Amino acid sequence: MKLLFDENLSVRVSARLQDVYPGSAHVRDFGLAGAEDWEIWNHAANHGFVIASRDSDFRQLSLLRGHPPKVVVVAIGNCTNERLEDLFRGYHSELTEFEAHATRAMIVLT
Repeated sequence: MKLLFDENLSVRVSARLQDVYPGSAHVRDFGLAGAEDWEIWNHAANHGFVIASRDSDFRQLSLLRGHPPKVVVVAIGNCTNERLEDLFRGYHSELTEFEAHATRAMIVLT
């Protein structure tokens, strides 16, 4: 699974998770910092990414459009990069199942 981290998540987290989510990246890596949500959505869909974000707009897009791309909603408050890393590592098996599921478009991590 390749995650595309939205700008509301630290750029450092994608680098720290390469061992379990190889190919993951941050929107800054593609010049998408400050981009409209639909631009990030299209980039993710066209390049095989799952969007990871705290942004409720991606939740709404997922409900309206379905997938691809799939969306991982991070539903925890402000926290350290270490906490985010632990969250994604702890949900690894669930996220792997989510990615493989034919109809699921969104998952919420708490």
